[in-house]
Amino acid sequence: MRVGVVGVGVMGSNHARVFAGLPGVQLVGVADPDPQQRELIKRVLGCPAVDTLDALLQMRVDAVSIAAPTHLHREIALVCIARGIHVMIEKPIASSVEEGNDIIAAARGAGVALMVGHVERFNPAVQAIKEAIRNEDILSIAITRVGPFPPRMSNVGIVVDLAVHDIDLIRWFTDSDIVEVQPQLSSAVAEREDIALLQFRTASGVLAHINTNWLTPFKARNVTIATRGKYVMGDLLTREVTECFGFQPDGSYSMRHLSVGYEEPLRAELNAFVTAIREGKTPAVSGEEAVASLEIAIRCLEPRPVAVPMHQHKGPRRVVG
Repeated sequence: MRVGVVGVGVMGSNHARVFAGLPGVQLVGVADPDPQQRELIKRVLGCPAVDTLDALLQMRVDAVSIAAPTHLHREIALVCIARGIHVMIEKPIASSVEEGNDIIAAARGAGVALMVGHVERFNPAVQAIKEAIRNEDILSIAITRVGPFPPRMSNVGIVVDLAVHDIDLIRWFTDSDIVEVQPQLSSAVAEREDIALLQFRTASGVLAHINTNWLTPFKARNVTIATRGKYVMGDLLTREVTECFGFQPDGSYSMRHLSVGYEEPLRAELNAFVTAIREGKTPAVSGEEAVASLEIAIRCLEPRPVAVPMHQHKGPRRVVG
């Protein structure tokens, strides 16, 4: 299978690296307007690096991975799809729900595979958590995803850049849509929101909470899930997953560490994309799922009424004396 990568910044460079090592896959080239990034890829991976999408498509690629800035996703995807090329798009799928739906409709009409890069689903710790809660009655989910402000330039705030990962995980863990959204946002040091406390309720009644910010000096990625029979804790960075179970009336319980795999999440993700193309199957993360998570993220950003403290309410004063 002949593949190419569009956009080789931090994420796209990793896509190129992984594709270059997948069996049965040939990385035929990458496209990026930045000459330094092109030179880096040429030197490290030894593949052609061109400055335009058209030049890459002339290399007769079967599939592309799009890791360009989000506002370019729709334009690039539609050009590729129109040529019958299978498309993998880094999250979020697009800048808006409408643009995401345009991509979905085009891919469906052209009969090409469309997969979206919600890579956390392929984290071995996340997969261990998913297995641990299978057939469990989930009560609540809490996810923390914090770290320092990213050095890369971004045209989105923390909700679309980071929290969308966890919105997708909540939907995936519960197999249920999110029906209620209660966001609290703040812009402390960045132009867009860099602190977000997000609360949700799913159609199945699960309460979920996401705590994310770009103010913490170190990275942390933690998931805790309470069910009627278990309490599952996972560290997505160290890939340690623990479950508590066997709760007794006296407050005692049992605890065990779960077995977690070692595969690189991005390699597992891109391999799943290639396999879906080869076998003609629905990709692991569909365009529809990605749009559903993006829609929730955008709902979190919608303006909301500001509560006014009681002592600030104006009204007639009653004098006692």
